[in-house]
Amino acid sequence: MVTTNRRALVMNAAGLAGAVALGFPRPALAQGEPLRVGWLAAMTGPSSAPTVGFNRGVVFAAEAINGAGGVKGRKIEIVTRDSQGDPTKAVNAVQEMISQAKVHAIWGPTNSGEALATTPIMARAKMPNIHPCVIDSLIDPAKYPNAFRIAPSNTQWDDAVRSYCLKVLKVKRVAVIGDTTGYGVTAAKASAAAFKQDGAEVVYLGNIDSTQPDMTPDLLRARNAGAEVIVVWSVSTGMDARLFNTRARMGWDVPFVGHPSMASGEIGGLLEKPANWDKVYAVGYRSCSYDESGKLNARSEEFVARLKGKVALSDTLLWWVAAGYDAVTLIAKAVEETGSSAPDAIVKHWNGLTKYPGIFGDYTYTPKEHNGYPTEDVVMSAANSGRDGSFRLAPGYS
Repeated sequence: MVTTNRRALVMNAAGLAGAVALGFPRPALAQGEPLRVGWLAAMTGPSSAPTVGFNRGVVFAAEAINGAGGVKGRKIEIVTRDSQGDPTKAVNAVQEMISQAKVHAIWGPTNSGEALATTPIMARAKMPNIHPCVIDSLIDPAKYPNAFRIAPSNTQWDDAVRSYCLKVLKVKRVAVIGDTTGYGVTAAKASAAAFKQDGAEVVYLGNIDSTQPDMTPDLLRARNAGAEVIVVWSVSTGMDARLFNTRARMGWDVPFVGHPSMASGEIGGLLEKPANWDKVYAVGYRSCSYDESGKLNARSEEFVARLKGKVALSDTLLWWVAAGYDAVTLIAKAVEETGSSAPDAIVKHWNGLTKYPGIFGDYTYTPKEHNGYPTEDVVMSAANSGRDGSFRLAPGYS
């Protein structure tokens, strides 16, 4: 049985072919203990949009694997707890998953604020944990030997943004803007420092309250300082849209480069005109980016074909669905390969993975490196090109 929030889409066994392709065996169903995967999910609340996408991949993976006979005959049971994006609720949920639900591994949480609160708890319990949260300090094999990242770190995002600005756009004078949250302040400061280290001139560095209605003063300062690109670090789509609208009203054609939020579908409804989204390049991923002919890579094309008619992509991002799918299969493969759901067996298996072929990316982990996502697969996307959760590669990539 798959236990999950009712907002999730529940798949039937049509995902069988995909599970077989991943190498899961089809033994006679054993009467053993289910493989319980804790899913720490902000299904409701202000940060729910990514979680709903992740959840579709989680459910699809569990149903596909169970439809193929499970993991050595053991059915996967997804134990979902809605944290509502609240670190206190996330802490309570993790403690309940460990002490009462007796999960074998935990996927999530999906935002860094919750992860900062829950990662030490899972470390003390030696609970295998895989998550997509970007704050660099959340991955530390010495402090948290059981925690693994399935998505890029903020440093990898920052490196991709800086490389695109300096090597593709070939700009030298940069404005860096963050919001006033802890993330926005930290990310903008780190980004500016890295640009300076690479020889760029940071002509403007500022933090803006994401609810500020008028972005004109900040963009005027950036323009007057000679900025050739605006680098944005904020999760606020409202702030993003106001920046794009203000740029258009100023008659300025400076490009925006930065946080994935700039490609959110919500922005389309906040723009004064569609053209205001031009020359905006957001962090994206090769696995979820299509080329000029409209094609994804072969593995992603096959995955999307299996999702058709079963999992909606029009209102979410493909990478969220793919990462949720990969998280469950990474746990399942660890148990399938080792024959054990013991915490140390799962962690040991993950520590030996080299270019594990997931949908979202090829993951490599070692005992000393738990950032498993390949840096070269972090790219920039044309923010206004969203189609079924994927995006066109930004100009300059082959």
